[in-house]
Amino acid sequence: MHENLDHPDLAKQHGILAYSSNYTLYGDMSNRVSEVLRDFCPDIEVYSIDESFLRVERVAHLYGGTLALGVQMRNRIKQWTGLPVCAGFGSSKTRAKLANHLAKKNACFAGVCDLEAMPVADQMVWMKQVPVGEVWGIGRRISERLAAMNIHTVSHLVETDPKALRKQFGVVVERTANELRGLSCLALEEVAPAKQQIIASRSFGAPVRSLSEISEAVSWHIDRAANKLRAQGSVAATVYVFVETNRFKPIEPQYSAGLMVPLVAPTDNTFTLTDAALAGLRRIYRAGYTYKKCGVMLVGISDTAQRQGTLLLAIDDAAAPNWTVEPSQAQRERSAKTMSVMDAINARWGRGTARSSATGVTQRWAMRSENRSPRYTTRWDELPVAR
Repeated sequence: MHENLDHPDLAKQHGILAYSSNYTLYGDMSNRVSEVLRDFCPDIEVYSIDESFLRVERVAHLYGGTLALGVQMRNRIKQWTGLPVCAGFGSSKTRAKLANHLAKKNACFAGVCDLEAMPVADQMVWMKQVPVGEVWGIGRRISERLAAMNIHTVSHLVETDPKALRKQFGVVVERTANELRGLSCLALEEVAPAKQQIIASRSFGAPVRSLSEISEAVSWHIDRAANKLRAQGSVAATVYVFVETNRFKPIEPQYSAGLMVPLVAPTDNTFTLTDAALAGLRRIYRAGYTYKKCGVMLVGISDTAQRQGTLLLAIDDAAAPNWTVEPSQAQRERSAKTMSVMDAINARWGRGTARSSATGVTQRWAMRSENRSPRYTTRWDELPVAR
C-alpha cells in the first residue's frame, strides 16, 4: 500500500492536479462577491474571505421574500463570478450559519435555506441531525466536553438550560445557545473593528537552516504586519517572533520556540518593529536544525491617537537599539512621514516595492508557487487566451 502511495506516477494515473496557493485571485474574487451582495443589500458585514452576513429584513420583500432573494443572489454570483455559493437565513447570526450549513449539505434545499420559514417541529428535526461540533464557535475541545454532558447535536444544545451552560463554559457558549433559540446576541458589524492581534506567517518554499535566511523571512513578515497595523491606524507595544521545524517529518530533529519582545514605546514603524523581531529571533535561533516555518505577531495594539507614553526619559545614545529607546516628538514625526511615503509607493506600484533591505533580494525561502493557477482577474499578462 505504501509503495503505491509513494509511486511517482500515482497522481498522474488518477488525474490528480496539485496547485499552489493563489492568494491574489482568492482576495479579488472575494471582493467581487462582496460587491454583488452589496447590490442586493447595503447592510453587510464581510466576516471572512468566503463569508458575509447581511441584514435582509428591510429589503427581502423587494425580491419576493428571503428564499427568492437567496436564489437571486446565488444565481447572480454564479453568473458574474463563476463561484457556487449557498445562502442561509436566520433570526440570528448563528441560526443563519446553521441554515447555510444545511443548504450546503442537503440537496433538497437547492443551495438556499431559511430556518424561519420552517415550522418549529421541522427545525428541530434538522437540528437533531447536525452534530454540535458543526455549530459556529463550538470547537473540538468544547464538543468533547459537551459530549460528556450528553449534548451531541444542535437540538441537545438548544434544549439545555442556559444557566447550566454558562456555569460550565462561560458566557460564550450560553450566547451561542441563545442565538440558536432565535435570540440575537451578535450585532452586524458593518465596519470591521480594529484587530487586537496581527499575525504574519508562512511556510518556507525550501528547507532553511541559516539565521540569515530566516532573518529575511521574519523581516518580510514584519513588513506585511506593520502595513496592516498602519492601515487600521494602530500601534503595537510588543512583537512576538517564532520558528519551527517540520513536525510532519519526525525522523528529523525537532525544535520550535517563540519569544515576546516588548517595546519601550508603542510604534507602527516597520524598521523599529523589524529590529525588535530580529533581536528576538537571534535569541531563539538554534543552529543544526532544518526550519520549515517562521512568523511574527504584533500584540498590545492600541489606537495611534491614544499612544501610551512612558515615564522613561529619551536616551541620546546612537548605539542603543531603536526599539529600546523612547523616541522624541521630532523622531515620531519623521517616522510617520517615512511610513506614509512607503505606504503611498506600495499602494501605487504594488506591495513590496518599498521595503526594508532586511527582507533580502533572492528570498530563496519564499513560498513556492510554480503550480499556481493564473491570476486571471488582476494581471494583464495572465488573462485567459482563446485560440
